Amino acid sequence: MLSVVPNTLCSKVREKFTLKMPRVVTDQRGKFENDELFRKLSRECEVRYTGFRDRPQEERQLRFQTECREGHADIAFVGTGTNLQLSFASNAWSDKPEDRVPTQEFVNFDMDRGKVNLKSQFIMNGVCVVWRGWIDLHRLDGVGSLQFDEDRAEVEDQMLREQIEQYQRRLHDFDDRQRQYQQEQRERQAESEAEGYLNHLRVSGGKIQSLSNSSEQDQPVGFLSKRSLDGEKFVSKTDKEVPMSVPQKPVRANDKHLPWKKRMYIM
Repeated sequence: MLSVVPNTLCSKVREKFTLKMPRVVTDQRGKFENDELFRKLSRECEVRYTGFRDRPQEERQLRFQTECREGHADIAFVGTGTNLQLSFASNAWSDKPEDRVPTQEFVNFDMDRGKVNLKSQFIMNGVCVVWRGWIDLHRLDGVGSLQFDEDRAEVEDQMLREQIEQYQRRLHDFDDRQRQYQQEQRERQAESEAEGYLNHLRVSGGKIQSLSNSSEQDQPVGFLSKRSLDGEKFVSKTDKEVPMSVPQKPVRANDKHLPWKKRMYIM
């Protein structure tokens, strides 16, 4: 395990290719107008505070007002049974907690006596919406509806396009790196094959040279080059003399059958 630990600790952490789920859909308005759930929630209907159901009514009233001033509450649409955990804060899209502060625009106790008017911005099923409504401070029920948030939808659409372009660039870079890696692998494989072939030729050439040296040392004293009858050398395909052994004792040729008188070796 010691040989693995240093390599693990010293290795560079590569950038992960991760994809985040988009926050909104491509056609927010179309989905808001055509989706059955949004159609029902876009009409004003009865809503109710659903927090602390097991507590007495007076305690629930006090807790509801406290939660509204803190900037959150649990509201449910009675007709559809849809429960929402709403946040009544300005700059709800900010990443800094100090920017998300409840203001009178989102929580207003002074507009109607005995009621609180609420407003909340959020993304529901990939669509930017605004919840508007009021709740009676004694009965803890009221009326509310969802509306399409055009301003925030434009901002989210721009962010979605930038995110898609970024993913496309990263995919293109990833494909380029893959092609470059495959090309390098093919080049390395070709180089290794060529090197192996050259090594094979070197080994084969050494064997042939050693065999030729040993054959030259083992030849007898009367070893001559092969010649034709007209006195010219016999040349092989490699343009080299072909050695061959001949008998040690010379033989006298018959003068009657040959046009010249000359001693020669019978090849």
